[in-house]
Amino acid sequence: MNVGKLLDLLRQDARLSNSELAAMLGATEAEVASEIKRLEGEGIIMGYSAIINEEKVDENGVTAIIELKITPVKDCGFDDLAHTIMEYEEVDSVFLLSGANDLSVTISGASLRNVALFVSERLAVLDGVLSTTTHFILRRYKEKGHIFNEDNFDDRGLVSP
Repeated sequence: MNVGKLLDLLRQDARLSNSELAAMLGATEAEVASEIKRLEGEGIIMGYSAIINEEKVDENGVTAIIELKITPVKDCGFDDLAHTIMEYEEVDSVFLLSGANDLSVTISGASLRNVALFVSERLAVLDGVLSTTTHFILRRYKEKGHIFNEDNFDDRGLVSP
């Protein structure tokens, strides 16, 4: 069985049944179930989630990407501070970056004020945080391969003179 193809199919739609996956992969349901169980056991598949159009759920909710410059700690680098940050309930994701900033933190909040308070009162004051830059997501166009607001999307392509 082509594991890469299986993972691609699950990335596109994790709700596909084992029988649907088997038909697409030219495998048996038992083979698909066994492979998925193995991938979950090895931590390759870590979970399943839905992609939600948050604007339709809560028009006042906000998502922010916060970039942090931090001082790495001897023998731990950035790991200790990253682990501290990821324990906060508001935090959706934490990534180590290359470039001018060290960490990227994505959070969701009920309002701009809630996010601003989280950054100023909880992130910026942590030992080792040198600076923060907050970017608020104003509009989602595409996330994990899914296009948002397709009814307003013009797919005619770019025309140049």
